[in-house]
Formats: sequence, structure tokens, C-alpha cells
Amino acid sequence: MYQLKFLERENDLNKIIKSNKRRGFISILFVSLWDKYSSNILDKVKKAYKDSKEGEPLYIVDSFNMPHSFVIYNTTKVPHLIQLRRGEVLSEDYLPTVMKALKIS
Repeated sequence: MYQLKFLERENDLNKIIKSNKRRGFISILFVSLWDKYSSNILDKVKKAYKDSKEGEPLYIVDSFNMPHSFVIYNTTKVPHLIQLRRGEVLSEDYLPTVMKALKIS
């Protein structure tokens, strides 16, 4: 289960990443508004988790509002899922695996 949080400022993402040391588990989904696969996965995520008030936060970062944020995790393909797990960084950009990780396949 995920709580969707759409980010629009790079400073917000930087604060979230720094605070991760205390929280433990967060996920960041990098997408492009012009990519059909990103649009598809966003539609599915919104449908599955639109009213969710509990669970792990899923931060959604788009390339239009936050282009410089894509450099943080060397994101060159979208959709790209980053999962921060207590000091461990899991990176996935293979679409079926991203969908499975988000439980929307």
C-alpha cells in the first residue's frame, strides 16, 4: 500500500532524501509527462492508490517540474523507481519489475 505524494520542487525531494535516515522506507518514482509508459504507470498508480491514507509514501517526480532531480540517481530512462531501505538504494527501470514492485501489474 502506498500514499501518493506529487512533488513539484527539488528542494522538497532533497529534504525527503535527507530525512530518510530516520524513516527507513520510501519510494520515489521518476516519470516524464510525455512518455506513454510513464503516463500508463501513473494512471494505474493513481487508480490503485488514489484514496490511500496509510502505507509507505510514494513520491512522484516528473521531468517537467523537476528536471535537475533526475541527476541524483542517474535517471536516464523513465519510469524509474528508486526505493530507499535503511541505507540501501534499490534502483529499477525495467517496466514489468517497476509495476510488480508497485503492486499494479
